[in-house]
Amino acid sequence: MAEESFLTDEFLRQLINVGEVDILIGVPTHNNAKTIGPVIQNIQAGILKCFPRERVVIINADGGSRDGTPDLVAGASISDAQHASNLFTLRTLHSISTQYADGPDAGAALRTMLAAAELLRAKVAVVVSPDSVEPQWIQRLAVPIYKDNFDLVTPVYRRHKFEGLLMRTLLYPMTRAVYGYAIREPYASEFAVSDRLATDFLATEEWNDELGRIGPEMGLTTKAMAGRFHLCQAFLGTKAPVEGTSSDLVAAMRRTVGVLFSSLDTNFPVWSASNGLAPVPTFGSPAEVTLEPVSVDRNRLWEMFTTGVSELEPVFRSILSPSTLQELVGLASGGNGAGKYGAELWARTVYEFAAAYHRSVINRDHIIQALVPLYRGRTLTFISENESTSAEQIESSIECQCAEFERLKPYLLDTWNGGK
Repeated sequence: MAEESFLTDEFLRQLINVGEVDILIGVPTHNNAKTIGPVIQNIQAGILKCFPRERVVIINADGGSRDGTPDLVAGASISDAQHASNLFTLRTLHSISTQYADGPDAGAALRTMLAAAELLRAKVAVVVSPDSVEPQWIQRLAVPIYKDNFDLVTPVYRRHKFEGLLMRTLLYPMTRAVYGYAIREPYASEFAVSDRLATDFLATEEWNDELGRIGPEMGLTTKAMAGRFHLCQAFLGTKAPVEGTSSDLVAAMRRTVGVLFSSLDTNFPVWSASNGLAPVPTFGSPAEVTLEPVSVDRNRLWEMFTTGVSELEPVFRSILSPSTLQELVGLASGGNGAGKYGAELWARTVYEFAAAYHRSVINRDHIIQALVPLYRGRTLTFISENESTSAEQIESSIECQCAEFERLKPYLLDTWNGGK
């Protein structure tokens, strides 16, 4: 049974009134009044269409909203969704909101939702974004666990070819190479978790750590991969852009790359001994990319890369091997973005950063921050190389990057304890 001390008495009373359920839909929120209404309606529509006989509850874990978001969730009526779809549920659909803190905390939100799922004995917990959800996503995320006994379902989206480059050039290739699972979105805002994995994840001791608070989604994925749970992916289609999304790349690196690097310490016995790729079924249509023109400020990317290499060179001496640093300094001095930050050099760079993070050669957060300008350099090269490529060629570029990470995995092991 999950530890209940962090759940409020009022929330526990509401859960007792609900009783056991088959499926829990979790929605973490913080000041999402503008979007939460349509999101709840689409969740309800998905439940009505796909799970009219199941016992389902919507749990809203709110981080201290001041715009009335919890009231909109708790007061949502299923009647509108019923009339719109002409479908009806055979069971009561509960919708509960609880405030877990006075400010947003991704770890506390996820822990609250998974603890509720465990207390209600839900077979599957589906977590969705408070910004945009399509009704069919509920079925696509829940069914592989509810009916086919998978433990984690991660999404695959239709993206622009230059969208999500942190995922495509670092997170996906590295998790695939290190853990042996080809999970396209190891950090996601929509996913589903089995009762087995939820219970296992709730038992971890990382909830009060900073990385556990800011990047629990990445932690859940690495936990599932290291524990050899049954993983799959579901194609959801296009994910609408979120208005006002922060462009803070350092924060994004902390909650993704920082958590990934940290997981390597905990899971070293697993990933150091693993070889090859485990099967990861993907349900639904294959992933697609869109090719519309997109504006990229290449001069700005180049300037941030070269400035970063110049200003952080003393820091890089603690992190990078002399040969890698020499290549990067030469690349940055090439002028006007002439040089190419290739896939092999990028994989080697990331692995040296991961090993330096393990050894804590300097403050770990400073290591993550130092990687940012180098990522911008790799991004510039990826965009330049694929400006006129087709969807198939983009996929080939991503596969080439993955192949370099996989080929160089022995190099990561060699550098893990200080070899350069």
